[in-house]
Amino acid sequence: MSAASSPSPPIRNSAQTTYDGAAPETIDQEVTQTIEGAVARVSGVKSISSNSQFGTSRVTLEFGDNVDLAVAANDVRDAIGRVTNQLPDDADEPQIIKADSDSQPIMRLAVTSTTLSMEDLTKLVDDEIIDRLAAVDGVADVELYGDQEKVFRVDLNQAALASRGLTVTDVSNALASAALDVPAGSLKSTTQDIVVRATASLTKPEDFSNLLIKNNIRLRDVATVMLGADDESTSLRSNGVQGVGLGVIRQAQSNTLSISTGVKAAVDAMSANLPDGTRVVITSDDAVFIEGALHEVELALGLSALIVVVVLYLFLRDWRATLIPAITMPVALIGTIVAIYMVGFSVNILTLLAIVLATGLVVDDAIVVLENIVRRRTEGMGPRAAAVLGTQEVFFAVIATTATLAAVFIPLSFLPGQLGGLFREFGFVLAFAVGLSSIVALTLCPMLASRMLKEGLKEPAGPLAWFGNVFASTYKSTLSACLNNPLIVIVVALIFSGLSWIAFGMIQNELTPREDRASIMMRVTAPQGVSLEYTRDQLQRIEENLQPLRDSGEIRNIYSITGMNGSSNTGFMVLTLAPWADRERTQNQIAADVTSAANRVPALRGNAMQPNSLRIRGAGNGLQMAMVGSNYAALTAWRWSAVIMRR
Repeated sequence: MSAASSPSPPIRNSAQTTYDGAAPETIDQEVTQTIEGAVARVSGVKSISSNSQFGTSRVTLEFGDNVDLAVAANDVRDAIGRVTNQLPDDADEPQIIKADSDSQPIMRLAVTSTTLSMEDLTKLVDDEIIDRLAAVDGVADVELYGDQEKVFRVDLNQAALASRGLTVTDVSNALASAALDVPAGSLKSTTQDIVVRATASLTKPEDFSNLLIKNNIRLRDVATVMLGADDESTSLRSNGVQGVGLGVIRQAQSNTLSISTGVKAAVDAMSANLPDGTRVVITSDDAVFIEGALHEVELALGLSALIVVVVLYLFLRDWRATLIPAITMPVALIGTIVAIYMVGFSVNILTLLAIVLATGLVVDDAIVVLENIVRRRTEGMGPRAAAVLGTQEVFFAVIATTATLAAVFIPLSFLPGQLGGLFREFGFVLAFAVGLSSIVALTLCPMLASRMLKEGLKEPAGPLAWFGNVFASTYKSTLSACLNNPLIVIVVALIFSGLSWIAFGMIQNELTPREDRASIMMRVTAPQGVSLEYTRDQLQRIEENLQPLRDSGEIRNIYSITGMNGSSNTGFMVLTLAPWADRERTQNQIAADVTSAANRVPALRGNAMQPNSLRIRGAGNGLQMAMVGSNYAALTAWRWSAVIMRR
């Protein structure tokens, strides 16, 4: 049985296509629209959203709840395969990911080294680390940040080209056809059969320099060739140290805790074989919050069960009578867990919340049956007769109570939209619990009563007897006062109802509560047109402003990425806070200081964001509007008009 932070999110697949050098308008017209038209015919698609940026197209599909993730991915792959020939020749083949392309990674890792260069570190990550992490069950994709591959750089001399009557196209054509590695048949003799292979691989700068371009003109005559790092498209810093970052994206219906366990095991296995001075560090992990939340719910479940047993003993004042409903409670709850497994639900925050609420409900039916059996025993009936007759008398009352509770909880599971997705498991689990409680109360409870209540109830002695008498006398006097003054009871009830209505209007409304997840995120935007180095320097200034929070221990890790989605003027920071027991201030208070640290850096805009509890796509972004149309120039003009009007 799985455990997760919340019920499974909507099923999403995404198709990402790279078309280097293409403008957003070109991406939209030649790539995005073609893919949208193909996937729109896939069965089960609820909505399609797309994002066309410089050199990249992303199309996200959301499916209905009854769609199988693997089947949906295959259908999307087949649909896109039929239109691949309609995409531009220079565009890469679309990649199908079994997750939302806008999803945030559930784990982030940083690979740093004191001995390897960035090019060698990138090669190590590509060859040994990414594949190991992607092979973990439930991982949809592994994002890479700050990588710098080794490339051959050809610095052309325009004057030398022009003097020899050559153009850049001539050099490009020569480079495109330079590498050769093809089979060339075989040589046979009476004793041998040799395979012939024609190779002309270029592996050193000298090999490129000797490349013949045209008319005995070689590349070294018109250019300088060197082996170096590729131009950075992203840059990563982990706690002030440059490295390569990894983001683990989970599949839509996979389990966060299982992925976290698998990734940690893979990291431990790889760490022993890494070069000296190279480390793989997990900088953030959503499973930490999930495990903490599940532990808190488990404590609440145990505490609620203990309180129920204590209250039963104080009122029944007999250990035998208390033990009977106390036994029926875990039986009903264990049966509920079995029902959760059989219907395919998971043990998550909402299903555990339903079990905590059911802890008090599952003993109600047992108490009703037990009380009537005890009443019959005090009238002189035998244990078996009292159990049978007492149960028969309240049989329909128990069934009616169960049906009423089920009628209240089951409709929660059919709420539309996101609320329905959140409370579907919650409502059904509560219905399972109360249904099983009635079965246990009508079967197990009378059987135990017929065996355990042989001598009737015994009054406890000592302090418990005094507490029981106080409870009984207080209840008797309060009940008598209420029955003798019905008008006062009605007036008090109306007053409290009015106060409740007023208090309800004063309470702030929101979809998900703000929780302390020990993690803060921040998106940073610099002016359009700045270089990657400029944005990286500004993010470094934010890191310097956050140093007091690191020195105090409130922030444990700073994970900063420069250059997001192909834009050199954007950045993203993930701040991992100290565990809850190791700090006094809340996440909200620390987030205010993080925003203040970003505001002290000029020409930069950034606000701290706190992840929403249930990872709802787009939650926490406030009011958003979209301007639609077929003319980008007109949309741009209207956008600036809207910005001016807002200001």
